Amino acid sequence: MLSLLSALVAAAFGVTQAQAQAQDYPNRPITLVVPYAAGGGNDVMARTVGEKMSKTLGQQVVIDNRPGAGGALATRQVAKATPDGYTLVIGGTGSLAVNPTLLPNVGYDVRKDFAPVGMIGSSALIVLVHPSIPAKTVPELIALAKKEPGKLTYASAGVGSGIHLGAELFAYMAGVKLVHVPYKGTGPALTDLLGGHVSMYFSSLPSAIGIVKDGKVRALAVTGTARSKIFPDLPTVAEAALPGFEAVLRYGIVAPVGTPRPIVDKLNAALRQALADPETIARMARDGTEASPGTPEDYATVIDREERKWSEVVKRSGAMAK
Repeated sequence: MLSLLSALVAAAFGVTQAQAQAQDYPNRPITLVVPYAAGGGNDVMARTVGEKMSKTLGQQVVIDNRPGAGGALATRQVAKATPDGYTLVIGGTGSLAVNPTLLPNVGYDVRKDFAPVGMIGSSALIVLVHPSIPAKTVPELIALAKKEPGKLTYASAGVGSGIHLGAELFAYMAGVKLVHVPYKGTGPALTDLLGGHVSMYFSSLPSAIGIVKDGKVRALAVTGTARSKIFPDLPTVAEAALPGFEAVLRYGIVAPVGTPRPIVDKLNAALRQALADPETIARMARDGTEASPGTPEDYATVIDREERKWSEVVKRSGAMAK
């Protein structure tokens, strides 16, 4: 009886302590780690919401770029950080859905080592082909690939990138053989697409807008479940040829597991307020990203679903590090 009473007192004290922490939180700057170099999608998302969250929380949200190991290095560091709400990390498709299968010693468990704060948004890819490729629709592209197996090549921004795996999923669902040509980033991949050295590229939207509108490449479809507001005349891959197809880059914020729930809730409220701001919505829309506000539980469901989906694609692609 005495031990039960002690446990109840300890639990009550823990709740009270967490509530007190949350009331005082934040009383110093918060570090939002981006596990990639500046300028990419994860970095843009962090800076877009970080600025607005700073105003709501009354403390600066400092963006800290820590590239390395495809996003795994910094994500692992945050998983082991003190769970006090002052060290957060951007969770992307690469770091949370791909790396756990791609890298044998990733160093974190996406379901056990993080407390999801909330999702920021999602961004579809766009299927681009060089003008020399005769296909003008996705069905025509699939027919061409079936007619000449292994002749069509596709560029990627690197082995295991969302762009690589999006194309792998496309080839699998279409039942075609495409040849993968990996590059060290989007820039060189697009350069070789423009030069006709590769047949196609599943590009992020911001990188594609200018070259599509200038007619330097042909856009066939977008990879989300809905049409893009930037290219409303383009069908989705799902409606054009492959029902159920979706290859979307998703972004969110996670904290180390053990972060007190009242602090997670305060961060989630600040994130949702940032995503409701018209300026944020417009800024994200210009890059083809759709804001996706929700609860920590909503984001936990997304993380679980995306990791299961992309782990299968990684295994089929043979991209796993040895």
